[in-house]
Amino acid sequence: MKVMKFGGTSVGKPERMRDVARLITADNESKIVVLSALSGTTNTLVTIGRCIADRKKDDALQVIDTLKKHYDSFVDDLLKKPDTNQEGHKAIEDHFDFLNTVTKISYSEPLGKDILAQGELMSTKLFSLYLKENNISHHLLPALDFMSIDTNDEPQIASIREKLHPILAAHSDTNIYVTQGYICLNAKGEVDNLKRGGSDYSASLIAAAIQASVCEIWTDIDGMHNNDPRIVKTTKPIEHLSFDEAAELAYFGAKILHPASIWPAQMEHVPVKLLNTMEPTARGTTIAKNAAAQGLKAVAAKDGIYAINIKSSRMLLAYGFLRSVFSIFEKYKTPIDMVTTSEVAVSMTIDQVSSINEIIAELEKLGTVSVTPNQTIVSIVGHNLASTPGMLENIFGAISHIPVSMVSYGGSPHNVSLLVPADHKNETLQALNIELFGLE
Repeated sequence: MKVMKFGGTSVGKPERMRDVARLITADNESKIVVLSALSGTTNTLVTIGRCIADRKKDDALQVIDTLKKHYDSFVDDLLKKPDTNQEGHKAIEDHFDFLNTVTKISYSEPLGKDILAQGELMSTKLFSLYLKENNISHHLLPALDFMSIDTNDEPQIASIREKLHPILAAHSDTNIYVTQGYICLNAKGEVDNLKRGGSDYSASLIAAAIQASVCEIWTDIDGMHNNDPRIVKTTKPIEHLSFDEAAELAYFGAKILHPASIWPAQMEHVPVKLLNTMEPTARGTTIAKNAAAQGLKAVAAKDGIYAINIKSSRMLLAYGFLRSVFSIFEKYKTPIDMVTTSEVAVSMTIDQVSSINEIIAELEKLGTVSVTPNQTIVSIVGHNLASTPGMLENIFGAISHIPVSMVSYGGSPHNVSLLVPADHKNETLQALNIELFGLE
């Protein structure tokens, strides 16, 4: 059995949903199909929740009405038979009745999560009706029946497996199961979501739970590219990556994949394929346990970085100093990307700044603190990159004119990371593309 996940752009138009139906029926292998909400829906639901929270009921109702008209039009284009068309309108009517009703009550965080869940619930119902209209045997598998997170907001593969297997066994008369990405139940039994990685995370968790033959992530791009195609004109998809390489690229800026979303598949050694719904014959990218070859694979950039520098004469020979520094970041649940140290200073970077004022206040008890915003981490990633002959010389030769303020090298054999001012990001990516890949 395999898992096939389709993102918002892959189901965002009726013709795209029809393409998805063709893709999932192209072979006879049993599969669980994971769908995101229609493109744009989640952002609109966020707006609705914000309006309700701000007590702007009329604004919320206006946004709901506009979204309802979009879904009515979608149903009429997708479902052509009178009976399924009527079912489609009834299905979305129920969800929009809910949205209209919640404008009359006080906003709460659990209510906000319930609002966000409507997108995936609607997309899967409409897709299920399209399959029904075309006599494609399938079972609609509610994610809330098996996908859950614990008191730390973490999903547990063993728990998902325990709940999911009996459901699949009870519906073994079909080989296509359709379910929602992103949404789950929390430890209190309330509707919640997986946050990091969304539907990709759902697909990877399901693939791990059933020990799938493959986890396919279908998007609107033909795999992970060797540089940012929005900035560098000449990029190419990477045919094969190891899980470690893919995780480095995802963490340091490759937008096609969230860094948390592949670890469940990695834990169970389930290969992940990144494929293009609009170009299904393209090879895409396969992510598996082992790297295909040593050496350079890709360059990625992570924006919104803050560099924090702490200077203190007390650092000299103070064995507990770094522990004191890191404990402050742990206290405020703020991950650190890069770290460099000297005898009297330590520098680090973060991209989550919600608690930066509190962090700085506590760090100032340890020494003099300076903060530099608007930075970018540029990462060069490949298998055993650090031991590839000439690689460092080529990297630093390409960017000799760029003001680099930090370098991370040696912490991972697969990654060399550079901290540059954000306004030098594009220039850095383009220079590395020319020097490392020979592409203008």
